[in-house]
Order: sequence, then C-alpha cells, then structure tokens
Amino acid sequence: MTNFASHTSALRPWNGTAIILMDLDAFFASVEQFDHPEWKGKPVIVGGDPAKRGVVSTASYEARTFGVHSAMPSSTAARLCPNAIWTPGNFHRYREMSQKVMRILQDESPHLMQVSIDEAFLDITPTRTNREHPVSVAKRIQQRVSELGITCSIGLGESKAVAKIASNQNKPRGLTVVYPGESAAFLAPLAVGEMSGIGPVAQKKLANYHLRTLGDVANADPALLKQVFGKNTELMVNRCRGIDTPVLDTAEPAKSVSNEISFAVSLTDRKELQARIATMAHKVGRRLRRKGIEGTTLHLKIRREDLSVRTCQRRKADLGTNDLTWLPELYSMLDEVWDGWEPLRLVGVGVSGFENEPVQDALFELPPDNAKHNEAASSPLIAKAEANKKLLEANDLIAQRFGENAVRFGHELRTYRETTGSSAKNPEDYRE
Repeated sequence: MTNFASHTSALRPWNGTAIILMDLDAFFASVEQFDHPEWKGKPVIVGGDPAKRGVVSTASYEARTFGVHSAMPSSTAARLCPNAIWTPGNFHRYREMSQKVMRILQDESPHLMQVSIDEAFLDITPTRTNREHPVSVAKRIQQRVSELGITCSIGLGESKAVAKIASNQNKPRGLTVVYPGESAAFLAPLAVGEMSGIGPVAQKKLANYHLRTLGDVANADPALLKQVFGKNTELMVNRCRGIDTPVLDTAEPAKSVSNEISFAVSLTDRKELQARIATMAHKVGRRLRRKGIEGTTLHLKIRREDLSVRTCQRRKADLGTNDLTWLPELYSMLDEVWDGWEPLRLVGVGVSGFENEPVQDALFELPPDNAKHNEAASSPLIAKAEANKKLLEANDLIAQRFGENAVRFGHELRTYRETTGSSAKNPEDYRE
C-alpha cells in the first residue's frame, strides 16, 4: 500500500484492473466553507436545529476534532462543539457541485458508477490506446476537484472493495494505492467492519466464531460463513479477498424509491400527519418522473415514540407517477398502521415493483378496512389529482432548474416548519 498524500514515490508498472473510489471530503460542509470564506478553518455543522430533534448531516473536519460526526443528534453535537457554525444546508447547491465533480470523472473514463452524492467508482484500467498510469489519473482528478473549491480522497486498487477501503485510510486529501497482487495482504489485517456489507449484526455473529479480521473471513469455512451471510457468502468471501463485481457504466436498476422525514416534535394530529405524507409522496413522485419509471407497490412507514416501526404496502397495477393520486390510498394505509392517537416521530413513503418482482406479504397482520379502502379509491381527490398533472409537470421543471425548495405546495410549507432540518445523502436526489 502506498499513501501518495504523505510522500512522493516512483510509479511501479500497473498490470491489471484499476478502480478508483473518489470520496469528497466532508462534502456538504466543504461546499459551505467554499461559499462562505469567513467559515474556512472554523467548525461547521450541516444539519437540523439543535433545539429540536435535529440530526447532523455532515460536519467539517474542524468540528470532527470535537467528536462530531454524521447522524449524531444535533443536541449532542451542540454540546460537544458549542462554538460551531450551524447551517440547515443548501441541497440544490450540493447537487450542482456534485454534478460538476461527476462530469470531471466522466472526462477521465466513461466507466462511472456513482454510489452517492459524494462518492463514485471509476474504472481507469490502462488500455492499448491509453497507457496512462492510474496513479497519474487519480492525481489529476484530485487536482481538478480542488479547482472547484473542495477536496477529495481517493482509493486506487484492482477492485471496488479494495478501492473503497483504501479511500478511507488517509482523509482528507489522501491518495492510497494498492497495486494489483497486493489486495489480499492489504485487506487481511483489517477489522471486518471495514468491509461494506458487514454491518453490526454480521460483525457480532462473526465474533462469535472468532472471526475478527477480513483475512479471517477470507480463509474461513464457507459452511460456517453461510450462517452469517446466507446467499451472499460467495460475494462477501470474494470481497474479503479483494475480488468484486465490475464497475457499471450506469447505475443499477432501482429496486425502490423512497423518502422519509423525522419530526422536530412528535405528531398526533391526523391532518398534520397527512401533510407530511403528502410531502414525502411528492418527493418520491418527482424522482420517479425524473427517472422515467413507474412502480406497482406503494409503501408507508411510521416510527412511534418507542422507536418501533410499522410498515404497510399495497399493490396497484396502475400506480403511475402522479403522486397526488396516491394520497387517498396512503391516508387509508395510515389508518392500518396507526391507532389515531399515539405520537409519531417519523413518516416515510416509498414505491417499488419496477420490474414486477414478487411483493412480500404485509409486514404486520392487520387486514385492510374494506370500507376505508373503497372510500379512498373513490375519493374526489383522485379526480382532482388527474386534473393537476400540468401543475406537477410545471413544479418539476421549476425544481429541476432552481432547486427543490424554489416552489412548494401548501402541505410542504407546513412540513418544513416542523421537521428536523436534516436530510439523507441519497444519490437519487442529486442526479441529473
């Protein structure tokens, strides 16, 4: 392994596949510091209001020295870093900057796989017509990104798994290179949690079998590993050995599109909850329309005060992408998962079934109320929604050009006054 961030080294011949993982450093916070020069060198936190139930989206490296990190409750972050500069974020601006970075990567290779707003894999394997050394390409990418006013860290290896882990080794502004043939030795001593796809549950199971490093997993009995990874055993073993699937030229087909939002103050009022559901449905509908896809299954998710989650789904062959027509169905689904009085912390809406995949049974045993279901199906809201297709199209165009918040429906205004102000880094919200 070579860290080119710390010293200069003569380039060795590269014989094999070359994959980079480019990861923008503290992306949201870095953009804010670029747009506000007076914030440079100061702790900056992008996230929800600390006085409410906000969550940290991103923290600058200056804030991270105080122990602040993504997904931390804003109240905790404010306590750890009382002098931090807080901002709710400008997600239209982040999307704009992300697209500029992705165009830089596309200039270097057509084999691009964006995995989030601030991360992407790129296949830069030398060819007979382009023999440029991969390290030189990676350095040029870093330089071009820095000219935008932000920085990135890059991992370079012979597979996605190796590149991903390497990119995390020397942040920020790091370039960590693992030459072909050295992947297994690089991965072997690392903790199993370093590998994408090995979460806390799997880590605990592996520890029970005294498997604590990626080398341990790579050399373990496959029959034992099957008890941990199931059908993904071969995939995970290969990753731990430095072998992975190729970089795709385009994003993999979506299995679902969803959006959810946490409330600053738990809600019990049905009209307020319906407003939040309508807002989430509109976001999902906009994404479907932008991608040009339609699903067949509508999902609703709620989280209660005790953090328990309930979900509901309904199959509709004519679901379409007009989110206004979904609302009667979603409101009916709310009655199935919610007792009408218990405070709720979160609601989410999703759509799946893009390739007619089988739909699982409902995740709870409550049968639908036929009377309510029929009432929803015949609601005048549907007729009204069909008449408002032009409105949705106009709204989408404005949002695409001027940002998600340029124009809002009334229910959206109500929603954003009372939410945490945090947002997930979902790549689907930031692609062109």
